[in-house]
Amino acid sequence: MRLIIHHWDTDGVTSAALLVRALNLEEFTNLTAPIGEFRFDERIWDAIEKAEKLYVLDFNVPEEVERVKVPTLFIDHHTQPKIKNPLVEQVNPSLDGEYYPSNSLVVSEHFGIWNAWSALGVVGDIGEKAFEIERVNELLWKANLSRAEALRLVELIDSNYIAMEREAVERAVKVLLENDVGDLLEYEPWVKKAEAIREAIESAVSSVEERNGFAFVEFESPFNVISKVARRLVWEMGYRGAVVLNRNFHGKAQVYFRISHEAAERIDMTEVIARIRTLGTNAGGKREVLGCVCERDKIEDVLTIINEYLG
Repeated sequence: MRLIIHHWDTDGVTSAALLVRALNLEEFTNLTAPIGEFRFDERIWDAIEKAEKLYVLDFNVPEEVERVKVPTLFIDHHTQPKIKNPLVEQVNPSLDGEYYPSNSLVVSEHFGIWNAWSALGVVGDIGEKAFEIERVNELLWKANLSRAEALRLVELIDSNYIAMEREAVERAVKVLLENDVGDLLEYEPWVKKAEAIREAIESAVSSVEERNGFAFVEFESPFNVISKVARRLVWEMGYRGAVVLNRNFHGKAQVYFRISHEAAERIDMTEVIARIRTLGTNAGGKREVLGCVCERDKIEDVLTIINEYLG
């Protein structure tokens, strides 16, 4: 069995679809982790035991990959250490100090396959800044997709993980493979979810508090909207950074910390992530982003560390 483990967002879903198309896989299984948690759960480990070949895409879990016992291709763009496991081939430009805005670009470059999915992964990870990249615009033009349609497709694909529907995330890979990308703008299951999620995001953004150019938002919601709220605050509303806290997310807490390109020159996010992990939290991220799921009694400890870096 060929097993693909991928992140739950648009970049992870498109990376998986690109891999399947590049390798012409007729039979494969694709799984995502418990949404919001950077780990392999029992369901994934059971599948790995049955796999002949494992692919891990856009999922920053180097500790888990070190433990796998099957031949593995680990393609990522997040900051992470060099994997020592001899069964793992690690493809990650960050190991050479190179910044790639999405994993879809790493997959496309590695296999030499370029299409609208390559571009959508970028749009998913960096929003409208993706349109500053010539290759992204070229790929969208070839697919007859406007910028607005690309943003809408990301919203629709992401609706699956934001609604906390793990199996829907996994089905999304096959939905991409089986449909013309433009037709997915009217894909009803995604459209309905996106409408409900948009209402939740608007409600959260309306309660923003500003401190020294940084936005702080607290709310409670069953939807996984913290990353979307943070992106809105930083990318669209111009804050230097955003700390977004969902105090009651299915019994746990979510903290999301996103900073602007300018703030990233001053704040070492790798260091922040490492410190928050010492609290026993499930945390991960990259140059400008930290995502964390923790028990509710650890919220103040997490926020204390983040506040140290905000001056």
